[in-house]
Amino acid sequence: MLALFVREVRLGVRAGGGALTGVLFFLAVIATVPFAIGPDLNLLARIGPAILWIGALLASLLGLDRLFQADREDGSLDLIILSTDRFSLVLAVITKCLAHWVTGVLPLVIAAPLLGVLLNMTPEGIGATTLTLLVGTPAITFIGAAGAAVAVALPRGGVLISVLILPLVIPVLIFGVSASYGAVAEPDPFLPPFLMLTALTLFLAVVGPVAAALSLRWASD
Repeated sequence: MLALFVREVRLGVRAGGGALTGVLFFLAVIATVPFAIGPDLNLLARIGPAILWIGALLASLLGLDRLFQADREDGSLDLIILSTDRFSLVLAVITKCLAHWVTGVLPLVIAAPLLGVLLNMTPEGIGATTLTLLVGTPAITFIGAAGAAVAVALPRGGVLISVLILPLVIPVLIFGVSASYGAVAEPDPFLPPFLMLTALTLFLAVVGPVAAALSLRWASD
């Protein structure tokens, strides 16, 4: 699994443009919001966590179609499926998800504090939103793996993946934004929605790879 993780990270870095495209898309979403709602700094600071979460969610969807597509094209996906049992295939999917998150989604989390400054957010709000993104965005990748596995046989399955998983990641968005607001808005609590977000990520870390592994094995039969 370690060798597979290192391989996936190297491929993600060598591919180039993936992380940069996501960050630029994230920046574009954040930069256009002030033009839409006007120069009200207090309003921007108040809705800043929701804007950051929506931007990160949409940017996280960009590279999901490449999660299994490249391996299918060069035949390595068939080798992984044929040379592993069901449990090992689930571990391989988890490893690929973690590598994808490190190379494609973690840069969005790192960029979030700077973009929070552009939205006139308080330091507490920036810190809370960044923490919730760090904890919640892996859930998007895990459930996105299931959508990517379903659409792996399609030549252009990126749009289908987004349509499939967007309804499923709405709870992640809700709890992430609620926890971010709870850190700066009294009397809204921070800990309960944050714990729910953590539990949801752990739950999807199990369900998503299992569903993806079953879809991949079904598609190979």
